[in-house]
Amino acid sequence: MTASGARVVVTGLGVVSPLGPDVPRFTEALRAGRTAIARTGPGDFVPYRAALSDAVVDEGAAALDLPSAALRRASRPVRASLAVAGQAWREARLRHGDFDPRRLSVVVGGHNLNGTQSAAAAGRFQRDPMLVPPRLALQFQDTDQVGALSETFGIRGEGMTVGGASASGHLALIQGARLVAWGVADICLVVGALAEPSPAELRSFLNLGAMVPTTDGGPGGPFDGSHRGFVHGPAAVAMVLESAASALRRGVRPLVELAGHAAGLDANSQPDPTVDGEAEVMTRALADAGVSPGDVDLISAHGTGSPLGDRVEAEAITRVFGAASPWVNAPKGLAGHALTAAGTLTAAAVAVQLRDGFVHPNPWLRAPIDNAPRLVGATAVDTPLRWAVSNAFGFGGFNSALVWRACP
Repeated sequence: MTASGARVVVTGLGVVSPLGPDVPRFTEALRAGRTAIARTGPGDFVPYRAALSDAVVDEGAAALDLPSAALRRASRPVRASLAVAGQAWREARLRHGDFDPRRLSVVVGGHNLNGTQSAAAAGRFQRDPMLVPPRLALQFQDTDQVGALSETFGIRGEGMTVGGASASGHLALIQGARLVAWGVADICLVVGALAEPSPAELRSFLNLGAMVPTTDGGPGGPFDGSHRGFVHGPAAVAMVLESAASALRRGVRPLVELAGHAAGLDANSQPDPTVDGEAEVMTRALADAGVSPGDVDLISAHGTGSPLGDRVEAEAITRVFGAASPWVNAPKGLAGHALTAAGTLTAAAVAVQLRDGFVHPNPWLRAPIDNAPRLVGATAVDTPLRWAVSNAFGFGGFNSALVWRACP
């Protein structure tokens, strides 16, 4: 139980990512250490991507009982959110009529989600202002996600979007956990939404030096000496958060417990991370969960593959965990960086590893950086796991850490 109130558990999970259109294939790829990162074709200014095709998004939604009209009129980011929310909804065994819709909330993590669509509309505007689609007035706003999810799933409680750069997904989970722990909602659907930056926005990451700049030397990987920046990998993730008492009443077995959380700012508007800020949120999250560093079996790191970011996170982990030395891995080396959905994808990776008792490999690891923590090698480690930490940090000094407990 966190210090903030009732126990909060995860009863449903949905994932659409470059690693696959659903949770089973996402889990299989993690265990196998199968990366989706590949070189791009001629003419693409980004040298590496972890691609997410329309076919994968559509397959993620195909088997779900979703209104076809909702899917037809939705933007790709919203279609992805409906797909993962439907997966999580089904796993949580939620059925209309079994609960008060006013006690069901939705929180969407992410911002600036529709850059590609807005850029296309700007091109139409230049040709003829009348060509701008009327629905853009709704779809360019990130709150279109909340509206589509609430309409599709009959949600009448509180709804909101939460933004914090690459920590957005974590911040959405924290807000959802608070709504449940404080009794505002019995159940909260949390979605880390698919972010589609425009070509100019994606190029800005490259110009900043945050992305892998060339194909020379390969894409590198988190905490390896070859790292040179992140590789973009769009994804969407949904989690159903619920009070433990509600899950017990409904007879639903939780996947994992969200046992503690912390977030904070660096008072810094720049993209530079700090050891103090990252170490502080990990320390506070452990205290919120009531566990010590020695209890933790696994850390799913933010691990973008940025030389500065990796060194700072490695030092922060060492400062907090010291000789405890839990396993450390980083899903961005397999699935790429999902930008504002990165925190929820990392949380999903933790959830399936705790559930299935394995630590996914870091297959890119050849020559770890000098201050690297205890990194998993090229093959998965099968081991019972009880406690795990996930990290998510964002440009502008956003720091967050979550503590997860395996459910028996």
